[in-house]
Amino acid sequence: MISYLNCQNVDPNKIYEAFSHGFSDYLVKMEKTKEEFFNIFFGVEGNDLKYSFIALDGEKAVGLILGGIKDYEGIKTIRCGALCVHPDYRGRGISHELFRLHKELAIKNDCKQMILEVIGENHRAIKFYQKQGYEIVYILKYYTCKDLSKIEYKINCDISIKEIDFDEMLSLNIRSTHINWQNDFDYIIKLGNIKYYGAYKDDTLIGALTISKEGRIFTLFVDEKYRLKGVGRGLLNKAIEELNVKVLTISFPSNASLEGFARKMNFQKEKLFQYEMYLTI
Repeated sequence: MISYLNCQNVDPNKIYEAFSHGFSDYLVKMEKTKEEFFNIFFGVEGNDLKYSFIALDGEKAVGLILGGIKDYEGIKTIRCGALCVHPDYRGRGISHELFRLHKELAIKNDCKQMILEVIGENHRAIKFYQKQGYEIVYILKYYTCKDLSKIEYKINCDISIKEIDFDEMLSLNIRSTHINWQNDFDYIIKLGNIKYYGAYKDDTLIGALTISKEGRIFTLFVDEKYRLKGVGRGLLNKAIEELNVKVLTISFPSNASLEGFARKMNFQKEKLFQYEMYLTI
C-alpha cells in the first residue's frame, strides 16, 4: 500500500532516493549527488520541505513532488519544482495523488495560481498537466553564443557602462516584462556568483545586464526609449571583457524583441525548449 507523507516528516535520504529513481530515465540527465540535489532544489530553486510530498511503498521511495510558494509577479503562487514517479510504479495513480496534495496545499496557503515548467517534448507529462487544468502560457527558449565576434562594439560616447549593485539594477522597470521563475530576482540573489552591469545616459540608468561569471545571462533589459541604439550589445561587450567569458548562454520566455536581438548577436537556438504552464485556483 502506498503512503504519502509531507517531506518534513521523512528521512532526507528517502527524498533523494525518490528523486534519483524518478528521474533515472528523464529526457535530460538529472544526475546529481545528494548534496547537489538539496543545494539546488531546496536552495536556488525555491522549493521547501513543508510544501513537498513523497510517496512510499513501505520503506521504498517511489514518488515525489516538490513545491515552493512566493509572490510571483504580484500573485501568491505555488510552483511545482519537480514531479516524478519510480519507473516501476507508473500508471498506478501516484502522480495524481501527489498532485492532489500539491493543489490542496496551494489552496490551504491561499495561493491564487499554480505554475510549472515542462520540457516541450515530454508529451506524456504535458498531457497529464493539461488533464489537471494547466494551460501552456509561455514557451521558454534557450540560446548559446560561441562566436562572440558580432558582439564587439564601441558604444556611443554619451552612454557609459559600469558595474552596479543589485539594488541599482532593481531600480529599472524590468518587471514590466515577464521573467520566468529561474531568471527571477529571488532566484538570482541566491546564486552568489553574479555580476550586474548598468548602462547610463548622463545620470539615468537606461539598461542592465545580470550575468554569471561563467557567462549565463539572467537579465538583459534596455529602456524602450533607448533600444536599437547598441546599449544591449554594449552591456554584453563590457561583461565579456571584464569576465573573460568564451561562451554566453541565455534563456527567456516568449519575447520577440529579445529573440531578434539574440539572433542578431549570433546566438544559436538550442533544441531544448520548455513550456511554462499555469493553473488559476
